[in-house]
Amino acid sequence: MTLPTPSVEYFLLCPMLIVFGVAVAGVLVEAFLPRRIRYGTQVTLALGGLVAAFIGVVVVSRSVRVSGRSAVLGAVAIDRPTLFLQGTLLLVGVLAVIFVAERTQARTDSKVAVAAGSSGLDSFTPQASAVPGSDAEREAERAGAAQTELFPLLMLSLGGMMVFPSSNDLLSQEAAMKYFLLGAFSSAFFLYGVALLYGATDTLLLPGIRDALASHGGSSMALIGVALLSVGLLFKVGAVPFHSWIPDVYQGAPTPITGFMAAATKVAAFGALLRVVYVALPPLHDQWRPVLWTISILTMAVGTITAVNQTDVKRMLAYSSVAHVGFILTGVIADNPAGLSATLFYLVAYSFSTVGAFAIVSLIRNADGVEDATLSHWAGLGQRSPIVGVMFSMFLLAFAGIPLTSGFVSKLAVFKAAAQGGAVPLVVIGVIASGVAAYFYVRVIVSMFFTEATDDTPRVVAPDILSKVAIAVCAAVTVVLGIFPQPLLDLADHAAGLLH
Repeated sequence: MTLPTPSVEYFLLCPMLIVFGVAVAGVLVEAFLPRRIRYGTQVTLALGGLVAAFIGVVVVSRSVRVSGRSAVLGAVAIDRPTLFLQGTLLLVGVLAVIFVAERTQARTDSKVAVAAGSSGLDSFTPQASAVPGSDAEREAERAGAAQTELFPLLMLSLGGMMVFPSSNDLLSQEAAMKYFLLGAFSSAFFLYGVALLYGATDTLLLPGIRDALASHGGSSMALIGVALLSVGLLFKVGAVPFHSWIPDVYQGAPTPITGFMAAATKVAAFGALLRVVYVALPPLHDQWRPVLWTISILTMAVGTITAVNQTDVKRMLAYSSVAHVGFILTGVIADNPAGLSATLFYLVAYSFSTVGAFAIVSLIRNADGVEDATLSHWAGLGQRSPIVGVMFSMFLLAFAGIPLTSGFVSKLAVFKAAAQGGAVPLVVIGVIASGVAAYFYVRVIVSMFFTEATDDTPRVVAPDILSKVAIAVCAAVTVVLGIFPQPLLDLADHAAGLLH
């Protein structure tokens, strides 16, 4: 038996290698640099690495042919959708690092105790064995023991997300998924699905699976394998009925991390889902499409209806993200080039609006300095802080799909593609769900601007200059993509060509 000599195309993989290399360097910084200079070094290293990786994506995209190229014995696909999604992830990563750095530095500079139960104010407890919100943690805060190792951890997770949409075989998909979900139970479903598909098709390469299914048809083993494979992917994107983790995680996690998760994980997971559906499963089109129809309808309905009853802004945004998964799935269901490009556009537009919205939420504090996301307490917030109120309202209107925002163009694009693909009833349901969703977004705006402030109305903490610029960029992208969307739509159309 002759083993093939592995060929590693370092140039094609350089964006991912840069991110992983920066993560390793960040760990070494934690080990060898004194505490007083770790913060600045980690932030500079992370931002510099992300910018370098983004430049790498641009350079690679100029050298890759239209059909794309495979790397590492076919395990990784470097094509235009991969590079488009990797670029989006890197931009989201830059914003996330800025917001996480802002909060960490604020905690280090103040060195004051916070109220019990405020564990959501930092990305990690400042002492490894301390219970969040405990006396031990507050004592560590007084000593200025804020964590900086969160930056290499964030880079490491971002690197895993970049691998996910580029995986061209199920073995590397499974490896990325296991890391990506941090050992969540859905990895077991994913791995079992991979095993069954391998048994049915005798290959792990996605193009090979497509050819085998086209030649021999969809056996029961293959169909069960696809179903289990889909569970792992749909769990990560947060589709119903695999969405139950989203509200609690979004509410309990530190808000900058929540914004990063809400945007980046969807980009990565939908990138993988698009590759599996469009590359490996065309022969099973008649089998998987009705299932995704059902899941999309349930996701839009459950996300929208449940969000109406929420009294916490972060939980409302969590269920809103569930509803958006349903909208994005309509682009996947279209199963045509227009659906692929519309989904890519939607992921970019949604990412910037989401990161910006959670960044605003992180600035809203009560008298004790603790984040206050209770909706009833936001009465009059827009009157006290008009700029913050207007910007948050802009993000909410984008989520609702109001014209002149990126959300309107995003929904229009995926609904148009779905209608062209024969999913007109799904489009009608999506439009109805969007109309219902507008209610709970407008409710927040009315509370902020048209309700008198009370003693419980929180204050807005002034962010540093980098965070102000990042929030302004998110707001600008949300408006510009609503008024002048064509350049990004053209770029998405240009990128809509998966390696087969």
